[in-house]
Amino acid sequence: MNKKSMIFKKITRRAIGFILTMFILSVGVFYLARLAPGDPLQSYYGDAVESMTTVELDAARVRLGLDGPIYVQYIKWSSNAFQGDFGLSLKSKMPAIDVISPLIGNTLILGGTAYILVFGLATLLALFCAMNEDTLMDRIICKVGTAAYYIPPFWLGVVLVLIFSINLRWLPSSGAYDIGKSGDILNRIQHMILPLVVMILSHLWYYAYMIRNKLLDEVRKDYVFLAKSKGCTKHEIVFKHCFRNVAPTIVSIMAISIPHVLSGTYIAESVFNYPGIGALSIQSAKYHDYNLLILVVLITGILVILSSIIAQSINEVIDPRMKLTEALAWRKKAEKSLS
Repeated sequence: MNKKSMIFKKITRRAIGFILTMFILSVGVFYLARLAPGDPLQSYYGDAVESMTTVELDAARVRLGLDGPIYVQYIKWSSNAFQGDFGLSLKSKMPAIDVISPLIGNTLILGGTAYILVFGLATLLALFCAMNEDTLMDRIICKVGTAAYYIPPFWLGVVLVLIFSINLRWLPSSGAYDIGKSGDILNRIQHMILPLVVMILSHLWYYAYMIRNKLLDEVRKDYVFLAKSKGCTKHEIVFKHCFRNVAPTIVSIMAISIPHVLSGTYIAESVFNYPGIGALSIQSAKYHDYNLLILVVLITGILVILSSIIAQSINEVIDPRMKLTEALAWRKKAEKSLS
């Protein structure tokens, strides 16, 4: 089998897997949303639904796609979804796709910024700890990092708001920008600071600990003792040899951790009322906005699946010999050590 046919087979297999996963996800979330408590008509029409006649109620159900058995509703919904129509938001009375589209960018910017900062700082912190293994500073960082990892993000967010927004009045406590300043980049950055701090503190040590342990395992290998005997300094050994060998695992860990960071973004958005997909998911669940909630889950599913595909692709490019399961094993090992 030549290289082109192997690539085509791999792409085809992943495309089929993506389609099947999205189908199962859409069926599951659609059925759960329809079976959840709450009346969609009440959410859409409010108190006016009580004065509506039976004919008007039936017409309203047809308009909102709520007539017929659930499987018939799903067929109609999926048929419309393929044409870009995901139904109306029951709360805003707007097409669900129009409600969520402006917020996707906010989530990607906040999550992407946190992702870069978390792994950049985690790598630097892990390198520092590996070069200073078992020193007082290494032990202090390990203790403080583990303590920070166990702080609930919601509680941490409330504390930061009380200190920096209410008492000191240095930073805004909610939103993505002040009214009338949507184009002010500095103002947007100020609104991102507190959510970013919560996300960084919640994730930093988790990944720094994994990278640190991987580096320390590499430091204990035979070739390191040979390098020491040749007069190489610890700085040279860690940076020129160990880190280069560990880099493929780090990149794989970064790739498979996209869903983890994405979930942290959703939590930060809900804590700081930051207009993004995470905050929208809470609101849609609160108001029984089923069409919007289904779309939020589907978009999240797409991001998670794509991140998995990216992880596999990056892993194959950097080091085809290393299986992605190795990175998953390191992640599981770190979780067990921190628990």
